[in-house]
Amino acid sequence: MMVKICGITSRDDALAAVEAGASAIGFNFYRESPRYISHTGAAMIGEKIPANVWKVGVFVDETPETIARIMIDAGLDVAQLHGLSSARGVRIWQAISADNPALLATVENVEAVLIDSTDGVTGGSGKTWDWSHAPHLSQKIIVAGGLDAENVRTAIEQAHPWGVDACSRIEKSPGLKDHEKMRRFIAAALAS
Repeated sequence: MMVKICGITSRDDALAAVEAGASAIGFNFYRESPRYISHTGAAMIGEKIPANVWKVGVFVDETPETIARIMIDAGLDVAQLHGLSSARGVRIWQAISADNPALLATVENVEAVLIDSTDGVTGGSGKTWDWSHAPHLSQKIIVAGGLDAENVRTAIEQAHPWGVDACSRIEKSPGLKDHEKMRRFIAAALAS
């Protein structure tokens, strides 16, 4: 199971996620987000992350040129695209809203599809969705939206995803992770 901790804004949170067993950490480059981080800040944190843990850039309505520049500057492995963002020549995880399954028809040439319940915002809402309605696609599925240690096993059992992604429910405040909640979430996600 791929386990991503998103909304990383500090080195301490990133290292705690890695130590707990996270497969990937996410940096949010959307300036309107309370979890926004500059590409310089992400690069400084990323320097301390082992190569086997993927560094994922979260982009909202960004141009391919901007994404390519930030991917290089921050040393990222994957671009997670929301809204009208598009990218070329990189690994792409396309985010779609569980509230708008028609968007699935537009998803192609991506490594994975991240399905989130946006609740009127671009991710990080902390709202869950009906995981039993997760689609079966040729691409890998990542379940996001309101996940924590108490519900991640249910999400996995119902959706059968390749990966899970948590953010707001494992925080003390936006952008500041609760290390105990994060450890419990990762342990639950990885339990067989």
